[in-house]
Amino acid sequence: MTAAVIAAMSVSCDLTLYPEDAESPEVYFKSEAHFEQWTNYLYAGLLDSPDAVSRYNADDMVDKSMGNIIQGLRLASDDMSSNNEWDWDMLRRINTLLENSSNCQDEALRTKYDGIAYFFRAYFYFQKVMRFGDVPYYDKVLESTDTDFLNKARDDREYVMDKVMEDFDRAIDMIPADKDPNSARVTKWVALAMKSRAALFEGTWRKYHGLGNADKFLEQAAAAAKTFIDESGYTLYNQGAEPYRDLFCSDKAKTEEVVLARLYQFETLNIANSVQFNIRNDAQGFTRRFMNHYLMADGTRFTDVPGHETMFYTDETKNRDPRMAQTVLCPGYIIKDETKTTPNDMTSLTGYEPIKFVASSAHSGASKGTMDWPLVRAAEIYLNYAEALAELSPGRLDQNALDISVNKIRERAKMPPIMLSAANTYIDPFMESCYPEVPAGANKGIILEIRRERTIELVNEGFRQWDMLRWKEGKQMVNDGKPYYGIYFPAEGLYDMDGDGKNDLEIYSSVQQSKPADGLTVKKIGSDLVLSEGTYGYVVAWSTLTWKWNDREYLWPIPADQRVLTGGVLTQNPGWTDSTNFN
Repeated sequence: MTAAVIAAMSVSCDLTLYPEDAESPEVYFKSEAHFEQWTNYLYAGLLDSPDAVSRYNADDMVDKSMGNIIQGLRLASDDMSSNNEWDWDMLRRINTLLENSSNCQDEALRTKYDGIAYFFRAYFYFQKVMRFGDVPYYDKVLESTDTDFLNKARDDREYVMDKVMEDFDRAIDMIPADKDPNSARVTKWVALAMKSRAALFEGTWRKYHGLGNADKFLEQAAAAAKTFIDESGYTLYNQGAEPYRDLFCSDKAKTEEVVLARLYQFETLNIANSVQFNIRNDAQGFTRRFMNHYLMADGTRFTDVPGHETMFYTDETKNRDPRMAQTVLCPGYIIKDETKTTPNDMTSLTGYEPIKFVASSAHSGASKGTMDWPLVRAAEIYLNYAEALAELSPGRLDQNALDISVNKIRERAKMPPIMLSAANTYIDPFMESCYPEVPAGANKGIILEIRRERTIELVNEGFRQWDMLRWKEGKQMVNDGKPYYGIYFPAEGLYDMDGDGKNDLEIYSSVQQSKPADGLTVKKIGSDLVLSEGTYGYVVAWSTLTWKWNDREYLWPIPADQRVLTGGVLTQNPGWTDSTNFN
């Protein structure tokens, strides 16, 4: 027996045990199934949720809850533990893959997933910089003994964004050029597209917030977007009578344009979103300021039309950019799978109700939306390309650059092209009033026209808040001196909202004219809606509250508890105060 025990000990002297309910890094990352399981968590945790981003408020859309940035409700003491705030779990997961992917003997497979990890690390830090500015940068897995790293100061945002660009470049080089058939996975083209987005954000942030080296990032944005345009094979979806509308209410992503999407399937998988439900439930409404961005169908300016200021809904929506009627509930609107028009019942806070992302009535309930949500699409990259060149020195953007980018979008919309010379010669005063931070210069007019296109094309996709922050136009998002105006009603009384010749809405102040049997929607002035001039004028959303802009809102506060943990090494962002007693 003694001999047997000695023999057993001699062949089994390693007492290291792996947990039975999980696989350790030492034995993981050896197959594609391992890599997919590991990275699926990144897709779910880091990429935007449509229920959140479609509800971001700025100057273009208001609803029942205006968000913490506009209301100024954020505090340094807030719990910022969500994945795109002050949370670092996803970074640890990314760096764990990069440190252990060498377990895989298949070099091509390992290279592909290293590239995907670099993409997510770049995206992770891009999100951090967007919110917090300077942040500590880590490219390794931290252990509890890494005291110096755990308590390091914030790195300068330029250094971090240089690292972001490096990681995007690695992803572009390492991920195969194959397209994903469902637009659900990160590819080389997703990495190129996202690099253009991140570089444009940083370049314009630096330009408009007075930081140096803006052109370095603008050049990278333009180069990445141009490569995407030339080599990706993605184009604009342009089938059917209303391609723009159909693009956003399709159960299956239109993969000729959508580069990356979140997929939804309710019937068998019970995976759905509430975007369509939220439009009505939150009383979402576009502002008249946003509606005035739309040109006339012939390319002339609506804001040059005499009397446009007091034009009623059924008149102001006539002969406009066709995207208006595919984005906003206009007279004659018919919901998908129905035949009768849907009158505007003024549920929206402004009267301009979104129909973008609205499919059939079957999808109207909470968690009933099944359209695939576009996270990245080709139209954005076209806009990124044109904007980056326009923001660089005059001469970088020429007519050909406009024709292969923004004018492709206008062509899909059945709108006349933008002509560079005319845009810079005949600058739109209305657009100047919307974006007062655009400096005088040879390219001012075209910068404003590209912003018009971006505002219209990307509305409700989660961009507007971030665009206004990077352009340093935060003051334009609040209603201090700029009420959130909606539809103009010339008087109280009866209105035909769907243009069929029959009244379907009454607004009144004291005596109601219609009877319940008439079947009209009835709104009482002063309680159901407020008009700017009492018994007539613009519908005013949030008429009893006025928010003022504070420049501290351009960045999130650094959480106070994190500052305490580092003994004040983490500095606070400008304008924010906390109870830590650190400078």
